[in-house]
Amino acid sequence: MERSELCASFKRLQLPFFADHHATLLAQAGRESWSHGRLLETLVAGEVERRNVALIQRRVKSARLPGIKTLDAFDWSWPKRINRAQVQHLFRLDFLPAHGNVILLGGVGLGKTHLAIALAHTACLQGTTTLFTSAVDIVNALAAAQATGGMQREMARLLKP
Repeated sequence: MERSELCASFKRLQLPFFADHHATLLAQAGRESWSHGRLLETLVAGEVERRNVALIQRRVKSARLPGIKTLDAFDWSWPKRINRAQVQHLFRLDFLPAHGNVILLGGVGLGKTHLAIALAHTACLQGTTTLFTSAVDIVNALAAAQATGGMQREMARLLKP
């Protein structure tokens, strides 16, 4: 099989990492006397990593996060009274298997949105589908769905994450 046919087959099988890297890895395998198994493992590991990265990117995009925030970037010096251990415990995501909720209460400018975005981003990185939205947006979406007869579909969209 010619290289062009091989690349076309990789693309048809939806293996872009193979298509993009097989020639380089074949040359490296020849230079370093890799076994066939090692070459195949390297190609498969690269494809799995590419797919994991793409999946995380899709999750983050579908979460509709207004930006990327992390717990590391949170300013712990403000607010003065925040239970740091409790907040850090939330980022273990132990509440997710029980379908628990997190409610962040406090005044304006204390970091509730930052923590909510960071929590959603962390969940995306760990394989959970999330949705960042406001109560007003939910009410508006449900009102519009009710008016058009799409309440069941809208509820499913909101409840999936």
